Amino acid sequence: MTDQERQELLNELLDRQNSGGLKPKDRFDIPPQDMPEQDANARRRNVSEVALGYTETQARIEAMRCLQCKTAPCVQGCPVRIRIPDFVGAIAKGQYDQALDIIKENSLLPAVCGRVCPQEVQCQEKCTVGLKFKDVSKAVSIGRLERFVADRADSVAQPDKGAPRGEGVPPSRVTVPAVAPSTGKKVAIVGSGPGSIVAAADTRRAGHKVTVFEAFHKPGGVMVYGIPEFRLPKAIVQDEIETLKKMGVQIVTNVVVGRTRTIEQLMTEDGFDAVYIGVGAGLPSFMGIEGESLVGVYSANEYLTRANLMKAYRFGSGADTPIALSKRVAVVGGGNVAMDAARTAVRLGAEKVYLIYRRTESEMPARVEEVHHAKQEGVEFHLLQSPKRIIGNDDAHATAIECLRYELGEPDDSGRRRPMAIPGSEFRIDVDTVIIAIGNQANPLIRQTTPGLEFNKWGNIVVDENLHTSMPGVYAGGDIVLGAATVILAMGQGRIAAAAINADLAAKKP
Repeated sequence: MTDQERQELLNELLDRQNSGGLKPKDRFDIPPQDMPEQDANARRRNVSEVALGYTETQARIEAMRCLQCKTAPCVQGCPVRIRIPDFVGAIAKGQYDQALDIIKENSLLPAVCGRVCPQEVQCQEKCTVGLKFKDVSKAVSIGRLERFVADRADSVAQPDKGAPRGEGVPPSRVTVPAVAPSTGKKVAIVGSGPGSIVAAADTRRAGHKVTVFEAFHKPGGVMVYGIPEFRLPKAIVQDEIETLKKMGVQIVTNVVVGRTRTIEQLMTEDGFDAVYIGVGAGLPSFMGIEGESLVGVYSANEYLTRANLMKAYRFGSGADTPIALSKRVAVVGGGNVAMDAARTAVRLGAEKVYLIYRRTESEMPARVEEVHHAKQEGVEFHLLQSPKRIIGNDDAHATAIECLRYELGEPDDSGRRRPMAIPGSEFRIDVDTVIIAIGNQANPLIRQTTPGLEFNKWGNIVVDENLHTSMPGVYAGGDIVLGAATVILAMGQGRIAAAAINADLAAKKP
């Protein structure tokens, strides 16, 4: 559909809306709006954002597909319960500022969530329009609409700034939330990812003095070191960090809580009345196979951190961080992190990138959009296969990966069919780099240095419904509690914990 055809369709829909309204059948007939994106060949050699965002016309057409269901099942699918029909309805009317205000009642990071949250298994999975067509890809594109209003607000604030947003774009002139008079209480936030940003903002709003401690040299957590620029421009994350600073939140980098300071020291020596632990799940998992210690074998965490946070893709032009100049790369895994690693390897100049996954594509936990983009960019999918060992040369450099072929058996505890190795099916793929992207677990540092803090058998912190831990005054949320989850779930937990901190400190005698 051309721009002119879209405008004609919008005008027709507006006329029908004003004359007699749009019936559900009329809305079902409105075509879903595809997301504009960079050409696949062009984007293989740059790190600019792939998805370019809806135009205003596309956004209004897409919003008009919403049935405005009275039961609002989409809201039940949203971890932070955004009033989705209301903000979508506001977009349909062209009331974009109102739409953003509605979103920000529950979500402080709409530009982030609109890009990276898995709406297809959350709000959009419950959408009545998608259920009507028995296809979640035909649901109302709630995430894309959320991104549209967030990006539009930024572009209005900076009319000279063009799309797509990318590295080096200056922070927007954001509205700083109001802060209550000082309570005299101090709150420490450990980690600076999405949940911590929300917890810091909400506790600071209440008038507490808030300090965020970040282990890396730059705040933002997984949004900065884990998610590539082509999927989430870092300028967007920097916007949120700047907002916290303008609110008076102090951000201290290069502090590893558990090493530089312990949780106990923060409370007993540094005088913090409450501590929120939002350190994520940053310890990579490995397969335990022969050859994982060879040169050229990375965890996805290390590979992506070098490429994203350390800007290794610049190859010495503004960054000194080394990274493999690979020709043939094998990425092991089927989640979003695996897709990010594979697509990053493409951009770093690899001639061949293989994605090795032991189940079929339908069982992949990665977002459909990410799988689609990876294929467009030339990543080769090796499904129903899994590594048996990594082979190296006399210099201990990886030279090949030996895999087994698999078939699917009965479902396992996750509900997915269990992959079963086919004996004698070994084969080799020549590679010079292997990236292991099979998941993360909790870093044991906090556990090792915080006696009295209760953990479960997986190393996650145990909390109650209000995210209190077993230690008085200590709260926790996000991946360190849930295991590897999503940005929006971490945000939801940050909000719950902040509410509990504010209530507990308000009840505490001076």
